[in-house]
Amino acid sequence: MANKQSVASFLWIYAVGLLAIAVVMIVGIALLQSPVGSSASVAGAALLGAAVLGLLAALLTLPVALNLVAARKAALEHQEEIMEALGERLQSIAVLMNLISEQQLISDRAKGVVFREKDREAVRRAVQEEIGRQDWEAALNLANDIEASFGYKQEADRFREEIHAKLEEVQRRRMAEMTAPIDRYVQAEAWGAALQEAQKLMAQHPNDAQVQRLPEEIENRRQMRKQQLRASWDEAVVRHDVDGSIEILKHLDLYLTPAEADSMQEIARNVFKEKREALRVRFALAVQDHNWAEAIRLGDEIINDFPNTRIAQEVREKMEALRKRAESPEMTPST
Repeated sequence: MANKQSVASFLWIYAVGLLAIAVVMIVGIALLQSPVGSSASVAGAALLGAAVLGLLAALLTLPVALNLVAARKAALEHQEEIMEALGERLQSIAVLMNLISEQQLISDRAKGVVFREKDREAVRRAVQEEIGRQDWEAALNLANDIEASFGYKQEADRFREEIHAKLEEVQRRRMAEMTAPIDRYVQAEAWGAALQEAQKLMAQHPNDAQVQRLPEEIENRRQMRKQQLRASWDEAVVRHDVDGSIEILKHLDLYLTPAEADSMQEIARNVFKEKREALRVRFALAVQDHNWAEAIRLGDEIINDFPNTRIAQEVREKMEALRKRAESPEMTPST
């Protein structure tokens, strides 16, 4: 459209020029009608000559101008074709770039989906490796990553539970190894030695709360043993198991406070009285049956267990005669 307007304006310029030349030529011809030699005829000749020269110039330059216009028009048309082709190419490139971008986005998502499970499996293995190395903090951080990075809260919770369980197991095993000597002392009821061993561990592990509670645990176990002995003694007394109750009482005496011992004194006195009376009866029966060896054994037991009693004094008086009879079984015992 612009090219057509340019050519039309150019032709109008030539049309106007030719019209002007025609006017000049007419005027010159009119003036040539004047007498020869007059100024009017001279002017007419000049105007006619100028008109002829102008016409010749217009006719000579018109093809050149038309060629230039045609060349310019062809150049502009070629330029427009190039721009249109370039525009189409750029549009094609834009479409292609959008397609590549979409395909790249799809590819990234696809790769994310493909590698997500691999990454998750790698984190799982890493958690197990850290648990094996007993690096509990690193294992917990990885378990948290499973929830934060992949969104698997339940799996992360299972890993955290496993980590805490393994940690507690290791701590129990370590504590069992450290407290094994204490356990041996406790089983032997060597409470003082157990406390000394606990003090050593407390000095070695000042920041371990479980170690620092060892004296309290030892005392609790001592009190539990004391309660067991007291219950056993009460049962033996109810059953009138004199020997058993005395044996338990000897053991229990190591645990009793003075006030507790005073509260049990009357019952203990009755138990010993029963014991003494039972020994007296058995001693008398052994003498009566001429079982001198048994009589001597029972007599020694009475003397050792009840040295300051009247029955002990009576047995002492008979021991020499019993030993002689034991050496001479054929002798008849005196009554």
